[in-house]
Amino acid sequence: MNLIWRQLYRQYRWFTGLRHASGRRLTPAGWMLLASLLITLLLGVNRESMVSYQAFAFLLFLLVAAMVMSLFFRVKIAVTRSLPRFGTVGRPLTYRVAARNLGAKTQRDLSLYEDLTDPRPTLAEWVAQRQAEQRTARSLWLSKPARVVARTVASFRPAALPALAAGETAEVLGELTPLRRGVLSLAGTTLARPDPFGLFRALARVAQPGKLLVLPKRYPLPPLALPGALKYQEGGVAQAANVGQSEEFVSLRDYRRGDPLRHIHWRSWARTGKPIVKEFEDEFFVRHALVLDTFHDLPNSELFEEAVSVAASFACTIQTQESLLDLLFVGAEAYCFTAGRGLAHADQMLEILAAVRPASGQTLADLEHLVLNHAAAVSNCICVFLDWDQPRRRFVEKLKAAGTPVLVVVLREAAPSEPLDPGPLREEPEFFHTLVLGEIEAGLQKL
Repeated sequence: MNLIWRQLYRQYRWFTGLRHASGRRLTPAGWMLLASLLITLLLGVNRESMVSYQAFAFLLFLLVAAMVMSLFFRVKIAVTRSLPRFGTVGRPLTYRVAARNLGAKTQRDLSLYEDLTDPRPTLAEWVAQRQAEQRTARSLWLSKPARVVARTVASFRPAALPALAAGETAEVLGELTPLRRGVLSLAGTTLARPDPFGLFRALARVAQPGKLLVLPKRYPLPPLALPGALKYQEGGVAQAANVGQSEEFVSLRDYRRGDPLRHIHWRSWARTGKPIVKEFEDEFFVRHALVLDTFHDLPNSELFEEAVSVAASFACTIQTQESLLDLLFVGAEAYCFTAGRGLAHADQMLEILAAVRPASGQTLADLEHLVLNHAAAVSNCICVFLDWDQPRRRFVEKLKAAGTPVLVVVLREAAPSEPLDPGPLREEPEFFHTLVLGEIEAGLQKL
């Protein structure tokens, strides 16, 4: 079996490499010539058709001549790009690219392509992906395999460079569209020039590494009327500049026996001649919990990616100026990140969601333990689930039993034949929603 997987993996890499190379090497006219070459080859089966043989020989000569001429392409050009720090899945972004001719000849008809670091998985990752897809499908006759997002990391629009004289520098706008969240790594750029026939491009690669972080796709949400109310927060909110807990400052007062020395206000003591301390009080405010279900077998499944996008949409929509938002999920371990009231911003939460991967070696019980231990401090809980099975229903039942209002969003690959049973939310159907792939945005508008 290992030998079979290795052979299949080699074929996968060869095919994807050939497709990538041919997409850059052949011009539209070159593709037409290649198609004509195949047609004349098929027509050449008829030995009485001399025209087919002649056309085939002529087209083959043109293609080979174009390929040979590309071997003599040499260019010395330095390329620098100014990438933005962030991008978003599905949203085109533009950036400046400067090209300087270091050679002694004027360079014309050049196009600039971006080179990604190889996005293809390793053998172990590829085999794990194939086996997970087989387990998910169960039977090719009875069920469909899980929908998987495109493996292409980003799409680029080639930038045409103007004629560059020796020592001249030109700036052009590059455009790329990220297609997958996470770190987008660029290995360099490729300069291309078509042959005199306009069939085949000669390529010259320039090493120019670069990176940007691709944030998850977000959907617009309607104004949310989330359940829950103000919650007492013991110790107040710890500000970003402090270590440990800190309360909300209220006023100054005279020292009383038993007051901690760290609360003494030394400037007021020096001014009045008697000890003065700072008085604090605990606060009541709204604290939301956003729970992301990361328990899925396929790391590149469209269902999981859409769940991350839905969580990112909530993170961007919930106002955190006067409230807190806790993001809870399980990856290699259990995580809890808090934004709002000076602790962090929604952009930082999006950076975290850009790197979320399916849980490995963990179970739903780990997420349940994390959330239930946190439930006493939150005003409500928003759960984004990948399924609505019995363990997840029991999870919501425990949250309800703890007195925590819950909003549940369940993602499905296809619309169920019958509406899902809300289970513990049967008496509150307005807080239970099902989203179907392909209709996520429309479903979110109904919240």
